[in-house]
Amino acid sequence: MAKKNADRPDLDDKAFVQATSEARSRYGRFNLAIVGASGVGKSSLVNAVFGRDWAKVGRGLPVTRGVQFYSDDSLGIWDVEGFEIGSPVPPDQQLRNHLDAIAAHSGDHQISVVWYCVKANDDRLTPADIAMIRELDARGLPVILVLTKVDWIKNPLTGHQGVAKDVEAFVDWLNDPVDEAGARLRIPYRRVILTSTRDKHGKGKGHGLGDLVTETLALAPERDKDAFRIAQRLNLPWKREMARPIIATASAAAAGAATVPLPVSDALTLAPIQLTMMGRIAAIYDLEVKTMLSAGALAQFGVQVAGRALATSFLKLIPGAGVVVNAAVAGALTAATGESWMKICELLHTGKIDVRKLDQEWAKYAPSFMDVARKLVERRVGRK
Repeated sequence: MAKKNADRPDLDDKAFVQATSEARSRYGRFNLAIVGASGVGKSSLVNAVFGRDWAKVGRGLPVTRGVQFYSDDSLGIWDVEGFEIGSPVPPDQQLRNHLDAIAAHSGDHQISVVWYCVKANDDRLTPADIAMIRELDARGLPVILVLTKVDWIKNPLTGHQGVAKDVEAFVDWLNDPVDEAGARLRIPYRRVILTSTRDKHGKGKGHGLGDLVTETLALAPERDKDAFRIAQRLNLPWKREMARPIIATASAAAAGAATVPLPVSDALTLAPIQLTMMGRIAAIYDLEVKTMLSAGALAQFGVQVAGRALATSFLKLIPGAGVVVNAAVAGALTAATGESWMKICELLHTGKIDVRKLDQEWAKYAPSFMDVARKLVERRVGRK
């Protein structure tokens, strides 16, 4: 419950907290298995795609030798070591033991997609790699073969990015693998993706990560797709596509609540609808907003989104509005608020806003008169 303040009405934050919790529960968790030897770049890949540094953050669950599980609300990572050279256990049996250990866990721990990681400067997949990929496929797990630590070369004339000849030859072999005798090999990975998380100077945002994210979503089971959209941090349009129907639903609910026009002094009654919307959008952007904010800051947000002060400032400028919030205004205000909140969630999600300064930053993105007026026009045009 928010703290009372002489300048702010008492605001119940339960709608926000409950909506966030319910959304997280509904979307579930995406579980990714990453297979590869130590030093192949698995941690850097996870950090680049998901914004998590699993070496320092996350709840670790020791499973068995060679397997580690890290998780938070939206993402689970099964870190599986590659074949241990010198082991008397064959590689497929070694992996089979790992997969049996994973299968013994509950349904919300089960693997959705596998990234099988190999360094780009290798010439071929080893027999151990091939045996392990076949074992993963036999378990019905979709495998993406990820070449890591690719050195990209920029063509000085075209500006296009390419790779060294030896890497190009490796990729050609992967696209049509044959053994030393020239016989075709069956290696059941679904796609080969070339990646780097930094350029050769250790800078930049890397290459191939967008392709990796797109292919992972395509191969994910339908039930896990939204969880993956939430967990990844590279494709913001996916998150907007999830958020906008929530804004539309909240706008319709707010309009319904104001079918009988509300006095401006009662506009705060829209707050539960708008806080529910905010909580659901926060879940899509994988934010623990409740733990970031003081009760006073959340109350300030609530007053902003409920539109009491904002309504007072613009209602006089809308012909016929008078001193009440009607259905059109309530819906437009909620829509504008949803868009503003989505924008600030994106900035938090990408680290462009310091959460410690969120109280001050919110004022820059609160819906303006023009935002609400634009939504009013959109609603009228939509009815025609």
